[in-house]
Amino acid sequence: MGNNKSTVSGRYVIMVGTASFLLAIIFFWFSELLASKVKSLFLSFLFLVIIILIGILADIVGTAVAAAEESPFHARAAKRVRGAREGVYLIRNADRVANICNDVIGDIAGTVSGALGIALVLQILLYWKGINQALLNMMVTALIAAFTVGGKAAGKRIAISRANEVIFLVGKLLAAFEQLTGISVIRKKNRRAGK
Repeated sequence: MGNNKSTVSGRYVIMVGTASFLLAIIFFWFSELLASKVKSLFLSFLFLVIIILIGILADIVGTAVAAAEESPFHARAAKRVRGAREGVYLIRNADRVANICNDVIGDIAGTVSGALGIALVLQILLYWKGINQALLNMMVTALIAAFTVGGKAAGKRIAISRANEVIFLVGKLLAAFEQLTGISVIRKKNRRAGK
């Protein structure tokens, strides 16, 4: 297993709580904007699917980082394989990564998907006025829950059985992001991790 040393501090907890609060406000405002402005059933459904997928993918990363082994990444980092250093950084900060992915992103995605579900119900009612609203609310909520929970259950199986592959893929994406933008998500002091 990777390094289990906790990297969570009081300052980090306050920072994550504040960021979660602000992100929840932003996403709630965004979902309200979608509900009032977007009149297309297809677009509303598409946004809902995207938010659910974001929650599932974040859960996969959060689970995989806790199950990944650090040693294979050191060998890749020694060969300067892109994404290996980022993988080491993610594993060494597994508690923070899991918290951000599973709790922050996961919870916000759940909240937003619920808001988008309500917006979708209201739009369906505009097209088919004879539908029972309570029944429609129940069905949409149940479908969102089923897809979210089912998707996360399938994702956890992948995350645990292929943890190193998942984290290496995330590492490569972070390395590509840094190359494109010049913004590094790993601290400079950890850049030599794995050497």
